[in-house]
Amino acid sequence: MLRAKDGDFFISDWLRNRNTVEFLGIWEQVHNPAFNYGEFATIKSQAGLNSYKISIKEWVAKTNAIGLVAKAGRYGGTYAHKDIAFEFGMWISAEFKIYLIKEFQRLKEQELQQLGWDIRRNLTKNNYRIHTDAIKANLIPPKLTAKEINLIYASEADLLNMALFGKTAKQWRDETPDHKGNIRDEANVSQLVCLANLETLNAHFINQGLPQAERLKILNQTAIQQMKLLLADRNVKQLERN
Repeated sequence: MLRAKDGDFFISDWLRNRNTVEFLGIWEQVHNPAFNYGEFATIKSQAGLNSYKISIKEWVAKTNAIGLVAKAGRYGGTYAHKDIAFEFGMWISAEFKIYLIKEFQRLKEQELQQLGWDIRRNLTKNNYRIHTDAIKANLIPPKLTAKEINLIYASEADLLNMALFGKTAKQWRDETPDHKGNIRDEANVSQLVCLANLETLNAHFINQGLPQAERLKILNQTAIQQMKLLLADRNVKQLERN
């Protein structure tokens, strides 16, 4: 890094800087259980003074540090953990610091977009088990075949589809033959949030023994109320944009 940088920059100058010492000390405290805090406190008290000077080898020997290593010989040199190398690079190059900041921001924006995608795809999964357990405990009679059990699950899934989308999964497929997937794959964030709430609410109604027709009426009214609120929510709008 030093050879690639024009100008007089020396590791010893970087290491005598008080901010550098504080950074290295915190890094070692996080990653190194054998770090010598007593020696570090002494070095920190002297850092920044004109008379203060310390080498990498002295730093390692006194503090038992692991983030920096100085090796002698043909393939010798000073090596650092990538965290520390980034810090050093920002010290010798303002341009490097700017690009590092820009890259961090780009990755965080990409992470937020990925998070939004995950939420849109997986938001209802937490409530799915609650819903299916309620169906299993209350709506499935004993000794049904696997096919008959699946029909009951599908019926309850379509109950939620009707309450929220106003149509069953089959009706949606008939209306959109060119689409792959299912009606819920095309749902937006607001609809998925509402769907997750409806699953929990329907499970509660099933446990109470409410008939399906009555549950559908209440769930539809709930969906209308919740969608009005969700469509006006700023946080949900942000997820929609991502």
